Amino acid sequence: MPISIKAYIFLLLTTLGWAGNAVIGKFSVGHIGPFTLSASRWSLALVLIVAISIPQVRKDWPEVRKHWPLMLAFGAAGFAGFNALLYTAVKYTSAINCVIEQAGIPGIIFIANFALFRTRVSTAQIIGFTLTLLGVGLTATNGSLSSIGGIHLNFGDGLMVIAAILYAGYTVALRWKPAVHWKTLMAASALGAMLACLPLLASEVTTGNFIAPDTIGWVAILYTGTIPSLMSQILYVKGVELIGPNRAGLFINAVPIFGILLSVVFLGEPLHNFHLMAMAMVLAGIAIAERGRR
Repeated sequence: MPISIKAYIFLLLTTLGWAGNAVIGKFSVGHIGPFTLSASRWSLALVLIVAISIPQVRKDWPEVRKHWPLMLAFGAAGFAGFNALLYTAVKYTSAINCVIEQAGIPGIIFIANFALFRTRVSTAQIIGFTLTLLGVGLTATNGSLSSIGGIHLNFGDGLMVIAAILYAGYTVALRWKPAVHWKTLMAASALGAMLACLPLLASEVTTGNFIAPDTIGWVAILYTGTIPSLMSQILYVKGVELIGPNRAGLFINAVPIFGILLSVVFLGEPLHNFHLMAMAMVLAGIAIAERGRR
């Protein structure tokens, strides 16, 4: 299978898992605290990844010892930080705002790569990114792009902007990942994420905001601890490894599109013509950017 096709499959499966994370994160509000969910999902993910990666970690141990601060930082910022901010943001802002702000991640990646490494972006990539962003905007505004100006920003929006910057930084920083097996990288990153969540969980408990998970809360832990925490993150790392952060980052704009489809299937929300148009725009934008890549 060609490298690009393999990367496309990895990245589309990645965004499908992340879309489910956003849907269940919104659905679980009131059923489990945001930091409790973050700490629980990464604890579960850590147990699962360690169970299958111990031999590989032992083999890679010399590299792990040399680069452990960076590997822990990957998990603290890209895994724990992003999701803790996302789960908190949905308490204060609308899904529309979160979708638009999360869709800015590829643009931040483009800017960071150019500022730090002078990585140039082709005209086709700019056109493709713009088209995907318009598709996301069409979805977020229920088919009326003119209403974007009426969206009001609040504390939750500020959290989502920080979350977007964190994940874009994580994506760019993956170019410095040590030469270790993906199992080792995931185990170290999951450990970093779990450790970063502990003080957040402590603050949630001490401030009286702790919510013991009910049935929906436990379902959220099981889903987020397996699909987006493990499958999506592994596939994203491999996708970035295959085609680079600029090209891989553009696929993030497929998250809200998959989110719409999951909402239709699992929440019974209606599917409108503008949803289909938005999906076509996002996919076309990715295709244009790929065709004109440098």
